[in-house]
This record gives sequence, structure tokens and C-alpha cells, in this order.
Amino acid sequence: MSLKVINISKSFGSQNALNNVSFEIKKGEIVGFLGPNGAGKSTMMKILTTYSKADKGEAFVNEYDVLYKPREVQKSIGYLPEHNPLYKDMYVKEYLAFNAEVYKISKKRINTVIEQTGLSPEAHKKISALSKGYQQRVGLASALLHDPEVLILDEPTTGLDPNQLIEIRKLIKQISKKKTILLSTHIMKEVEAVCDRVLIINEGILVADKKLADLREENEQIIEVEFDYRVEEAFLERLPNATKVVNTAGFVYEITFGTSKDMRPVVFDFAHDNELKTLQLSRKNKNLEGLFTELTGN
Repeated sequence: MSLKVINISKSFGSQNALNNVSFEIKKGEIVGFLGPNGAGKSTMMKILTTYSKADKGEAFVNEYDVLYKPREVQKSIGYLPEHNPLYKDMYVKEYLAFNAEVYKISKKRINTVIEQTGLSPEAHKKISALSKGYQQRVGLASALLHDPEVLILDEPTTGLDPNQLIEIRKLIKQISKKKTILLSTHIMKEVEAVCDRVLIINEGILVADKKLADLREENEQIIEVEFDYRVEEAFLERLPNATKVVNTAGFVYEITFGTSKDMRPVVFDFAHDNELKTLQLSRKNKNLEGLFTELTGN
């Protein structure tokens, strides 16, 4: 096991941040750690990375106990915290060289991680001159410097614009080919885009552990579609297997279907046959959203 957590609990005064949380993550998995703000995600990350100690329970990284073998754990983990702690007055290569000295590793790794994270066009600049997306890449490059087997990423796409967000998603997916990744977020689309499995935590309690493939196989889905003008919900209810139609905003509709078959082609053909212009068409993971709402009340 790359990560193993056994009955971890942590309190801050009268507030229980984590309550008997247990899970395991195998080598090579990309696991989304999902929950509302304040659910306990960052607290668990800090315990796994040895920045904080649990009140009770055990946690292991590559079979090293986080309490008794902190140095070995730190060598095994690459960590990108929620608030990326960069020295912004440094140049990119200067900052990475500084971290290479901390890890006591060859500076030859600097060019490797710069290329791996797509930083080459910006490597000559000061970090303060970089966009938020490229600053996140610097944080990832630093986390990868010592070639860890496990990556722990805490809200890696917070504050990014849509283009930067897509770039970081692709980068995480690429890195995951050789790493085990625990990705903390409160954004379900991030989990859907890059993860194999999801852990959902609420008020310090682990309330779900699901493979996304299992969720997708369940016989229900939502198609979000936008037309060029408003139509009646009853008109869209004529679609095969449609169980519910909601006009969410303007000319945008969410259509729930009671089938696992991808209904996007059916909706597109239906619109074309009825002389409707389709402006956008996407499939939402109804089951992940529904599960999250049911278990967290958000």
C-alpha cells in the first residue's frame, strides 16, 4: 500500500477535525479527496505529510509510520499545499536549486522537472512575474524534485482561470502515470476529470469510498443542454428514457435519463430534427453529485 490510514482522529479544542478515519490507497491510484470546506481534508493532508500529529490512530506512507519515521515519509512524498509557499522574489531555477539543496539531491533534476511540468518557456523569469497557473507548475516541480512515489495535492486548481485549470489537470494526469496521487478538492469536476476513485469526508467522518467507474455504471445520468431559444419542458420530456426536465437558467436545461447509455447523441439528433440549434451539450455525473449532496448536505 502506498497510503494506509487506520482510525485517525484529530481535534482542535472542542472541534473534531477528524473522527476515526480509515482508508487505503494502492500504488498507481489517483484518488480524489472530496468534501465541503472545513470537512477535514487539509488536516488529513498535514498528518500524512508529518506537518501535524494525530491525536490517535496510525498512518503509513510506503509502509513508513508517519509518527516514528517522519524523514522516510518526507522522502517518499511530494506535497503541494493549498497555499503554494513560493519565494516569489526568486527566479524559477534559483528556487528549484534552493529546494534541491534542501533535499540534498543532484541539481540535474531541475531541468528534468522543468521539462516535465512544462515550465521551460518561463524558467528564466522571477516567480512573481508568472501567472497563477505557472506558479502552480513551479509548486508541482518542487514537489517532484526528489522523485517521490506519492504526491499529495491540496486544492491544486484553486484560483485558476479555465485555461489554466485544464492545463494543470492534464499535467496531473500525465504525472500520475508513475505516481500515486491523493488529490484534495471540494470541486467534483476535478475528481471526475483526473481520478479513479473518490473519498468523501464530511465533518471529519469518511462517509464514502467509491470507484468512479462504479458510479458511472449506475442507470441514471443528467444531460445539460443549451438551445438558441426557450422550449417547454414537456416538449423535452418526449425524449426516450427522460424522467425529469428542469430549466436551470435562460435557455439551459438539465434532462435526467433513467439509463446508463450516453444520451448526448440522442438529444443532439432530437434537437436537429425539431429545428433547435444546440449551443452546448454535456453529460454530468449525476451519481457523484447526488452522492455528495446526500452525504454532505451541500
